Amino acid sequence: MSNFRLGIISSIYNGLPKEAQITRIEFEGPEIAVYVKNPSILNDKMDVIRNIAKQIKKRIVIKADSSIRKDQKETVEIIKSSVPQEAQISDVKFDEELGEVLIKAKKPGLVIGKRGLIQQKIFMETYWRPIIIREPPIKSRTVEGVLTHIYNETEYRAKILKVFGERIHREIIFKDRYVRITALGAFQEVGRSAVLVETPESRVLLDVGVNPSVNSGERMFPKLDIDQLRLEDLDAVVLTHAHLDHSGMIPFLFKYGYEGPVYATQPTRDIMALMQLDMLDISEKEGRPLPYSAKEVRKELLHTITLDYEEVTDIAPDIRLTFYNAGHIIGSAMAHLHIGDGTHNLVYTGDFKYARTRLLDRAVAEFPRVDTLIMETTYGAQGQTNREESEKQLIDVINKTINRGGKVLIPVLAVGRGQEIMLVINDAMKRKLIPEIPVYVTGLFDEVTAIHTAYPEWLGKEVRDSILFRDENPFTSDYFKRIEGFREDIAQGEPSIILATSGMLNGGPAVEFFKYLAPDPKNSLVFVSYQAEGTLGRKVRDGAKEIQVVGRDGRVESIKVNLEHTPIDGFSGHSDRRQLLKFLEDMVPKPRNIILNHGESSAIRAFSKVLENPRERDRLGIRSSNIYAPSILDSLRVA
Repeated sequence: MSNFRLGIISSIYNGLPKEAQITRIEFEGPEIAVYVKNPSILNDKMDVIRNIAKQIKKRIVIKADSSIRKDQKETVEIIKSSVPQEAQISDVKFDEELGEVLIKAKKPGLVIGKRGLIQQKIFMETYWRPIIIREPPIKSRTVEGVLTHIYNETEYRAKILKVFGERIHREIIFKDRYVRITALGAFQEVGRSAVLVETPESRVLLDVGVNPSVNSGERMFPKLDIDQLRLEDLDAVVLTHAHLDHSGMIPFLFKYGYEGPVYATQPTRDIMALMQLDMLDISEKEGRPLPYSAKEVRKELLHTITLDYEEVTDIAPDIRLTFYNAGHIIGSAMAHLHIGDGTHNLVYTGDFKYARTRLLDRAVAEFPRVDTLIMETTYGAQGQTNREESEKQLIDVINKTINRGGKVLIPVLAVGRGQEIMLVINDAMKRKLIPEIPVYVTGLFDEVTAIHTAYPEWLGKEVRDSILFRDENPFTSDYFKRIEGFREDIAQGEPSIILATSGMLNGGPAVEFFKYLAPDPKNSLVFVSYQAEGTLGRKVRDGAKEIQVVGRDGRVESIKVNLEHTPIDGFSGHSDRRQLLKFLEDMVPKPRNIILNHGESSAIRAFSKVLENPRERDRLGIRSSNIYAPSILDSLRVA
């Protein structure tokens, strides 16, 4: 063991009272777990533990030694007797290796108790550390499958956490200080996001995605075959959110030898796995080569460490990570990297929305320190219709279509836009702004909605309060009818609204419904999300009167496009030009370097031109900031 880790252990031993009876100290990933035989002695000494953590600048967790834990059957009885029945506990799982007990309940707040008293009582009476999660009102196969998989592999997970811990908590070797950023994907383009951050000590990947508008070839994947990206030297993967253009290639790393951690929020972990497995399923059905298998997705889940917003975590010897709300989709995060002893501070926005929506709160714009900002510019060249006008436009299209006896098809992205549109339609029907016709929900998006109901704490204040405090869950509204895949009787039936994936018409039940509805001018198609270049949705949006699609039998079909199609861009989860500029104006502190990414080259050029205007730079407070718009494989030394 290194002198550095010995120093940490010594500080803990000397700082805690001997009566606690420390039996071992383990480096479990970013946390330091202190196992004791007498945890009750520490019950009123939390200030002592916090002071030690502050001194050594590490996260400390107190756990009970396995020799004093109650047996599992007795622990379950103590939990049930301690927790009010109204909590509706649905499952209890044990992690013998890490000394944790997972408690799943419909009302987890009642398991935690006021000021955490019930949670603390469970620990003090059973000596198992309670981990409390929500049983969603819409059953989610994904949430259940992820948790079952993790708790079936507790021995493996405990082992790899110790490996991560040894790598994270080691002394810094190199005296030189530099930070280099290399663009591997989503620079001068949208899709295949990947950024390599290097220091003398560490290598970290920010996102590893696929290009949704490309079905094959090298442009589909990030540039992962460069000399400075050796998987055995990679310290961490930081995932900002679950969309495939940011997460789709992470399992590929595990296929070719990566053994390190993936950091993400809890909703991102679950939706990421669902999206990746769905991509494999679609690729297999379409006869496309698979970049990895479900085996690598399962391994990725075991290596994923989940973090809350604003939770500071060591991910490498010289890098601390903090996630901040990005307002893009549930669990989406901006990644703040604190490098060295404040040598350099980097913020990577991922995709972000600097405006409140029905689903989510506005992205954060205040950070402890910022030297370099890597900022998405998807809509850097254009504005969007404001939210109120967008909702009115959608309601008008629905009413017009219903009045002429047609059906409204809304292709939705599985994560984010689908749930946003559900909230808009639910509210409009409650307020009698549109008639109560069937709203059919199908595709991957339905399962993602179930995952949303497992994490209401991650939603915007209004919908969060509605679910948690008023017991009104809009996602379980009677207006929504859940169906499996495509249904011909619905496509040919009475007026209805159909919400289906995929949002860009590049697969899924939305394409099947489109084929049936497109020839009839009574029907309507509403685009509520970005349509990437090369996708079927982009062709229709740009005015194609006839398009070719591959039928179920593999033959190409020619489809006449006679239905009314309307793009409504105000529902986007991305910031438009005005919101991007407002973010920079409000950002505290101001960055020295601004690196633009995640935008087509025309959008980035247009936004760069705005930022180069001296008057605009003064207004935004970025006169001294350097503006960069790198291309794929460009590297920048920022410190």
